Amino acid sequence: MPITPATATHSSSNGTADAILLELVDENGVTIGTEEKLAAHQPPGRLHRAFSVFLFDERGRLLLQQRALGKYHSPGVWSNTCCGHPYPGEAPFAAAARRTYEELGVSPSLLAEAGTVRYNHPDPASGLVEQEYNHLFVGLVQAPLRPDPDEVARTAFATPAELAERHGKDTFSAWFMTVLDAARPAVRELTGPSAGW
Repeated sequence: MPITPATATHSSSNGTADAILLELVDENGVTIGTEEKLAAHQPPGRLHRAFSVFLFDERGRLLLQQRALGKYHSPGVWSNTCCGHPYPGEAPFAAAARRTYEELGVSPSLLAEAGTVRYNHPDPASGLVEQEYNHLFVGLVQAPLRPDPDEVARTAFATPAELAERHGKDTFSAWFMTVLDAARPAVRELTGPSAGW
């Protein structure tokens, strides 16, 4: 895995990982403090800042990822291109670009803000809770993917029809449809009417 600001600043000199902190926010998205990542997801969950990325290829197909089986939260489920949490004080746009590169080994050729959505989604499998104020981003991917196997098990590009078929038979993240529906106006503007989003 490449050394990035994310990995470099969150491992200590003695080889142990530092606690990853999330930015706690109020209902308006105003920062009110920090909380350790796992603690913020324990029931009932603490409202924290997050982001979700939706990247499309030149044919208007959405890049999906299946989360690696080793992840502590929602392992093995399908979800949007990339999602995660900014570090305290990190701009959501910068965090979205950073994590897309860290997880998929590619930088978006275009990345644009697509609004925010607030939700509360318990994950039945893990017992964790997603209480998130989520910043949405849409964009284009034009370079070959180089997924980090510790983060991503598989990737797939899907048309709306292919996504509906996959969603009917595979397990998706608890938040997937909420963030996709919230991002749809920006997705349609990006991909055009012929893509069918």
